[in-house]
Amino acid sequence: MRTQIGRCFALVLVAGMSHACSEKPTEISLQPVGNAEQGRRAIRQHGCGACHRIPGIAGADGNVGPPLVDMAARVYLAGVVANTPANMAHFIRSPHEVSPMTAMPDMQVTQADAVAMSAYLYRPN
Repeated sequence: MRTQIGRCFALVLVAGMSHACSEKPTEISLQPVGNAEQGRRAIRQHGCGACHRIPGIAGADGNVGPPLVDMAARVYLAGVVANTPANMAHFIRSPHEVSPMTAMPDMQVTQADAVAMSAYLYRPN
């Protein structure tokens, strides 16, 4: 009986793998699409440095939120979603949609600014 279950499992596994290999993989872009200089200006305009330490932003030495250093190297954003530029822009725009318990306020950031801010935060420090 055990051998039959093992064979069935192996067949299902192989069938699933061959099906998965025949599908086109979903591509997730890890390259930001916004303008980093525009993002730097938006970060200053929205006062992000009051809560975060952000390299390259004068006066961005806040300690309320996490430091936004080496963002591209992180695995997760807000501890709950994969770190991609699109997810970062979404979190910047609607932090409570991504993480309902986050302390980050909704700063009424436009989509264009959120994408640009993501590009700035993804640049090498």
